[in-house]
Amino acid sequence: MMRDNLAQAIAGAHQRLENLSARASQLGEPDAAMNLLQEAIAETAISLEELHVLAEELAQQNQELVATRHLVEAERQSYQDLFNFAPDGYLVTDVTGVIEEANYAAANLLNVRQSYLIGKPLAVFIHQTELLKFRSFILELRLQKQKHTQEFRLFHNEGNTDFPAEVTVAFTEGNSEGKKEGLRWLFRDISDRVQAQQKICEQAALLDITTDAILVRDLHNQILYWNKGAENIYGWRAGEVLGRNTWEILYPENSPQLTVALETVLKQGSWVGELHKITRNGKPIIINSRWTIMYDAAGLPKSIMSVDTDITQKKQLETKLQRVQQMESLGTLTSAIAHDLNNILSPMMTVAQLLPLKHPQLSESSLQMLKLLESNAKRGTDLVQQIQSFTSNFQQPDSIVSVVHLIENVEQTIKSIFPKSIEIDTDIPSDIEMVLGDQTQLHEVLIKLLLNARDAMPQGGKVRISGNKTVIDESFAKTHIRATVGDYVVITISDSGVGIAPEIIDQIFEPFFTTKEKDKFTGLGLSTVMGIINSYGGFVEVSSQLGIGSQFLVYLPISESGILPREDQIKLPTGNRELILVVDDETAITQITKTTLEIHNYRVLIAQTGIEALTLYTQHQQEIRLVLMDMMMPSMTGGTTIRTLQIMNPQVQIIAMSGLASGEALAQATITGIQGFLAKPFTAGELLNAINNVLVANTAAN
Repeated sequence: MMRDNLAQAIAGAHQRLENLSARASQLGEPDAAMNLLQEAIAETAISLEELHVLAEELAQQNQELVATRHLVEAERQSYQDLFNFAPDGYLVTDVTGVIEEANYAAANLLNVRQSYLIGKPLAVFIHQTELLKFRSFILELRLQKQKHTQEFRLFHNEGNTDFPAEVTVAFTEGNSEGKKEGLRWLFRDISDRVQAQQKICEQAALLDITTDAILVRDLHNQILYWNKGAENIYGWRAGEVLGRNTWEILYPENSPQLTVALETVLKQGSWVGELHKITRNGKPIIINSRWTIMYDAAGLPKSIMSVDTDITQKKQLETKLQRVQQMESLGTLTSAIAHDLNNILSPMMTVAQLLPLKHPQLSESSLQMLKLLESNAKRGTDLVQQIQSFTSNFQQPDSIVSVVHLIENVEQTIKSIFPKSIEIDTDIPSDIEMVLGDQTQLHEVLIKLLLNARDAMPQGGKVRISGNKTVIDESFAKTHIRATVGDYVVITISDSGVGIAPEIIDQIFEPFFTTKEKDKFTGLGLSTVMGIINSYGGFVEVSSQLGIGSQFLVYLPISESGILPREDQIKLPTGNRELILVVDDETAITQITKTTLEIHNYRVLIAQTGIEALTLYTQHQQEIRLVLMDMMMPSMTGGTTIRTLQIMNPQVQIIAMSGLASGEALAQATITGIQGFLAKPFTAGELLNAINNVLVANTAAN
């Protein structure tokens, strides 16, 4: 605009001068010329003034142009600096991906010079495993012409770089002024983010691997996190519980302990304790729970993390172990009582057997009274053994039983005593293995269980007896007291009776516990069952549901030998005037034993203490063929006396006697190397057979 105004002013000045020159050529008078000259000077002055004004305006515009140019240059430099020193890589490429511009950050990330990038296809910096993905990405950009973000692995061998990058690309349109279409690329190194994500995934995997239940809930008990362990323990999947109230799905009822736990964790930051919860199917479980408060950035409580361990099996094992320990404690007491009772019953039983032999002229009534005495002494002995049988100290003799024959006998017995309203079903494979045990005692065990089943079905029902072989592995043995790894036969007795209440099912094997009339039942039935089965290395499991019935599983170890036990000899052996030393602190036992042996052609020496026994043995060592030694005597115990005798004569023949038919006594007998063992009270036949077996074996060895 200033240039046009200046041209117009110059043209106007020229026009005025031409007009003055034309007029001057037409004037002849001097005054007229003078006037014209003055007028010309005035016009020239006006033109000069206009030119001056225009010159000033032009100078001002020139200054403004210079200032604008400096501003534009500064902005361009600022843009260039931003472009070059931006923290993220920035590239400008044509639509095929050939690099036209690159900033410093891009060169630095790719570990090359900036000039190296110009003219290079961007594809040369994409890892070869992702080239196909990159080409598809370029094609999609050219077709859709929209902004896109994608992750690529950038790689350049010469620049020795390899890292994951997040790439954002925008399409730029061309215009009529010659600007071409192109692509603008922004990329950044996301190695830290990828590593963090990988670490989070690893931690999440660890949380899912653990068997513990890990859950996070907000302060309103809404579930925020639920791991695989929680799914396994509680049965709920994460998608089913997220956002739900914890107390509604895990707790059968509100408990004061929950309120205490919540108050404690909010006040102290953590809480540890046991909680009773339920699974998805309503099964009650016991949980060892650890609560920890989680805080937000401001340090305020935002959520509670719980780590739960299912200790239900552990608690059940602890209960069983406590019951076993109680039984062992009771066994210690009963063993002491049994020892004294056996010492009392032994002479009674033997006297009742010997008097008819020594006095054959006794009347029938006297013989009946002796039989009554023997019968009651035997009943007393059986009662002592029954009491001992539910303690862990009771040791059964080694024998084997045919399960098929056992069940056949049991079935015949119960058919005669069960009412017709009870259906009896048996399922025992004919080839089932033999087990360790005693035929009579196992028969008693099964009869007791079946009678209980009958009593549980007063209106009738069904009893089923089945058997099968099973193999107990280490995992099963760890969760069942007394179970050991090996082969077992399981005899199952199930009924359709009233069932056993859950609150008493753990008490049914305790001695003297009964739900029946206490003046008619001792409560020793199931405790005896447990003791007998335990004594053979087996165990008993029970399950029951009220209104549905009960099931008892009797586990017995399979016998490695298929040989059935030998029948007791009927004819009592007699001696050949051998000298026997009998050592016992009970006078009644020594006297009746002496009488029994003398009647059956033995000579006998009596000692009531260990010192007396050693003295007699020293005096008659060459004559004494056998020593009968009580294991429990005052002053010098039987074990000490036996070891002393063995020092005096390593070939001494010894039979130990004890009213404690315990595994401990048998083990002690084995350690001291004695030749036999007699459990009090013993019959005359047991005494004579034991002595005969040792003497015969010694004679054969010599």
